[in-house]
Amino acid sequence: MADRQPLFKRVAVIGLGLIGGSLASAIRKHKLAERVTGFDQRADELAMGVDLGVIDEAAASLEQAVKGSDLVVLAVPVRATRTVLEQIRPWLGQDTVLSDVGSTKSSFVHDVKEVFGELSPRVIPGHPIAGSEKSGIRAANPDLFANHKVILTPADNADGVSVARLKDLWEGTGATVLTMSVAYHDEVLAATSHLPHLIAFSLVDTLAGEDENMDIFRYAAGGFRDFTRIAASDPVMWHDIFLSNRDAVLRVIDHFTQDLDQLRGAIASGDGATLLRVFSRAKAAREHFSKMLSGQAYVTNNSDHQVIFHMQPGGSVRGDIRVPGDKSMSHRSIMLGALAEGTTEVKGFLEGEDSLATLQAFRDMGVTIEGPEDGFVRIHGVGMHGLQAPRGPLYLGNSGTAMRLFSGLLAAQPFDSELTGDASLSKRPMGRVADPLRAMGAVIDTAEGGRPPLKIRGGQVLNGIHYDMPVASAQVKSCLLLAGLYAEGVTSVTEPAPTRDHTERMLEGFGYHVHRDGATASVSGGGKLTACAIDVPADISSAAFFLVAATIAPDSDLTLRHVGMNPTRVGVINILRQMGANIEVLEERVIGGEPVADLRVRSAELNGIDIPEDQVPLAIDEFPVLFIAATCAKGRTVLRGAEELRVKESDRIQVMADGLAALGVETTVTPDGIIIEGGQTIGGGTVESHEDHRISMSFAVASLRANGPIRINDCSNVATSFPGFVELAKQTGIHISTEGTS
Repeated sequence: MADRQPLFKRVAVIGLGLIGGSLASAIRKHKLAERVTGFDQRADELAMGVDLGVIDEAAASLEQAVKGSDLVVLAVPVRATRTVLEQIRPWLGQDTVLSDVGSTKSSFVHDVKEVFGELSPRVIPGHPIAGSEKSGIRAANPDLFANHKVILTPADNADGVSVARLKDLWEGTGATVLTMSVAYHDEVLAATSHLPHLIAFSLVDTLAGEDENMDIFRYAAGGFRDFTRIAASDPVMWHDIFLSNRDAVLRVIDHFTQDLDQLRGAIASGDGATLLRVFSRAKAAREHFSKMLSGQAYVTNNSDHQVIFHMQPGGSVRGDIRVPGDKSMSHRSIMLGALAEGTTEVKGFLEGEDSLATLQAFRDMGVTIEGPEDGFVRIHGVGMHGLQAPRGPLYLGNSGTAMRLFSGLLAAQPFDSELTGDASLSKRPMGRVADPLRAMGAVIDTAEGGRPPLKIRGGQVLNGIHYDMPVASAQVKSCLLLAGLYAEGVTSVTEPAPTRDHTERMLEGFGYHVHRDGATASVSGGGKLTACAIDVPADISSAAFFLVAATIAPDSDLTLRHVGMNPTRVGVINILRQMGANIEVLEERVIGGEPVADLRVRSAELNGIDIPEDQVPLAIDEFPVLFIAATCAKGRTVLRGAEELRVKESDRIQVMADGLAALGVETTVTPDGIIIEGGQTIGGGTVESHEDHRISMSFAVASLRANGPIRINDCSNVATSFPGFVELAKQTGIHISTEGTS
């Protein structure tokens, strides 16, 4: 950092309070400018700025500060901005970048337009989300912005070079820089900062006026003190902020007042259901804040925090384990439980980010959900027509399953909705569900190429259709069947090859008849769902990594408990057994309509095979780790008919081939599959997972037969699919460690 070229020649900071002084100090510390000039109306503060090394020079006047500066930053009270702008106008150079640090942006832009007659391309409003209870130049701290957010709100006509320079300057102080519109910034800050301050001021003022005010404050618990601490903030500063951000603050106050009235009414009428719904939704929002909001720029996205797997070669796999609950069934249990009449209790729920995103989305649509706690969830169903309009977009993280199934459920709701996801999900095609839903009468807008976000128009009447799926996909089938629950007449789907049938089985469990005739499943609209109990089996897709691990590693003996054995999901077992794997199926039983069993796996010599095409849809998610098994087998393995793998979280055929090549393993990629010559040596190296959790875990398994260390990049999404994978892998004997970067 110390060796970098200065970004600006001369920076003028007007106002040397906590923020202005800290910015000046940070610029000097990190050599982000050749010279930092400060100006403040308080001469003693200005002199102290030089003495403390906060600024290089003290300007005797605004003219002296601004003239010759290529960046001017206003760090004055919001209500003083216009006066300062009028004073500096004659001295501001045509190419000078002008910014500020105020917490309301509309007022700054308005003041600039009033004073200059326009918003110059070099005016770039800014707002660092950092602070302290201390104030004045003595509190200046060059590290104040490290690991904090700074929001820039450049206009559409902003000069790109100037925006980039200012962004680099703030990042040079250690901050993370986000950009958003002026209006959106003020709405976000009104909700997250301004309203809490207003409530704290009001609450303390109200309680101070109570007759027993001394006892109220004397016996106040820590939570009260923590919350009301912000009522000790500078009254003049906050007076300015509220008046400057008047419209946005009034909107959020009105919203809060309406919700508070609803709670008052619920207490007055003894409406416990409403209280439970609001409180459980709020508790979950607080606990899963980052997961819910990671689709918003205001919160660090999961992809900004990368995880690297470091694998040491060799090892045996032994033990007795239960992998997490089935993700497909976890999603569906929440969806159908929410739409059922009565209370549904779920055991074995997968507490991964994808499933939690689905759970949170239903909370956002007014469903009361308790938990999850150790895999237990209680859902208070609202019936088929009881969902409420969400307040904003429904963020579904990395889950293609959730987005495709939600699109079917929401297509016939009376309200508009929008489905968004993370960067990975936003690249995945959604036309395959949007097109047949449109044929049923849905109105759905997608981004370019049929990709998310999906904007679904409410109030549409759906009509049942028959749909012959061009490609076998359980997600498309489930989406259309769920839409069919609301459609007039019969909705039927014929699949070209069998896919997982969890939706059909679970609908039957909730009392909704699904007619099955060979490859066709159909439902009649207008029925209802009745609450039931669900015990989610362990996910066979998660078990697959350990099935292959215990098969290819020498001297291995591993038992996997309570694994789901749905006949539409056991392709991985069938394929491995055909290759010669030693997999024993024990204690077969049926729980909640789904077959489960314990699996014992021991080391075995594998042989390459032509994978039967009728097994491909039954193992579609497990192929990445099956490619590792094929690499360790004797002879050639050929996969055909697997085009579906190219539109998963990544193009799994190509990404696996590239990863194997990085480890010295040659493969032949075909349009619908891959050819792998077994018996090749797996070397050490670096593998790019392309943020695909199954790629990451598959190469972790490959390390058992590698002859050198393997580094796997971009593994943060493993938590979405298989929470606890690293711990279970270590427990069974896989040599894995992790490294986090940000």
